[in-house]
Amino acid sequence: MQNWIELLASFKAKQEPVALVTVTKCLGSTPCVVGSRMIVTQEKKIHGTIGGGKLEFKAIEEALTSLEANEIIESNYTLGPEFEQCCGGQVEFIIEPMNQSPELFLFGAGHIGVEICQLLINTPFKVTLIDSREDWFSSIDLDESIVRTAVKETDFKTFKDAVKWGKNCYVLVLTHDHGIDFNIIAMALQNETKYLGLIGSKTKRVRFNNMLIKEMNIKEGMQHVVCPIGLETGGDSPKEIAISVVAQLLQVHYSK
Repeated sequence: MQNWIELLASFKAKQEPVALVTVTKCLGSTPCVVGSRMIVTQEKKIHGTIGGGKLEFKAIEEALTSLEANEIIESNYTLGPEFEQCCGGQVEFIIEPMNQSPELFLFGAGHIGVEICQLLINTPFKVTLIDSREDWFSSIDLDESIVRTAVKETDFKTFKDAVKWGKNCYVLVLTHDHGIDFNIIAMALQNETKYLGLIGSKTKRVRFNNMLIKEMNIKEGMQHVVCPIGLETGGDSPKEIAISVVAQLLQVHYSK
């Protein structure tokens, strides 16, 4: 018998996205029983079975769809001619994508950045706070769930390596220096992100847009950058700005 908890824990430790297929209902004659499970990886490798045949093939297809959309799927099938079976039973199963939590990489451990981190505690977001100022984190009190990463302005590769790029990657740029902000935005636009946000005014947006096009040959400019960041909730204190930004991040995550 598969030890599903240990198997899922091993995928979680590797942060490898998988979909868990669980049979939730069986009516009539079926090739599986309630509680049958199967894990599907992005490479279509499977662990366990829900009975084989075309039903299992269909479940694997839906598992890949679930992983791509990062959404739970519920399915119900009657095992008739379509499945080359005459038993006529019905099977219901649920598919749950796992290890695809949104990850926020926040550049700039200033007042707003710290407030954003605190507000995201106990949300789906994993948060990494990044700063290049020497010994900056020694004076900041943060929840233990927030990852702190120090980078070096003299080695910009450390900025790129601090981010886990991909479709679940959210990047916020709020550093103490406009030059650093620009370099991070230019770098991020050449990598995959779900959300890329920059703190600043509409004037800053226009300036960066022109620089990206003329100096970096990035034709889209700021087209894929959210600037200014946050929902228009009103208020200009660090906490109020942070609330508007966190609301926007959650909106993007849940809208999918």
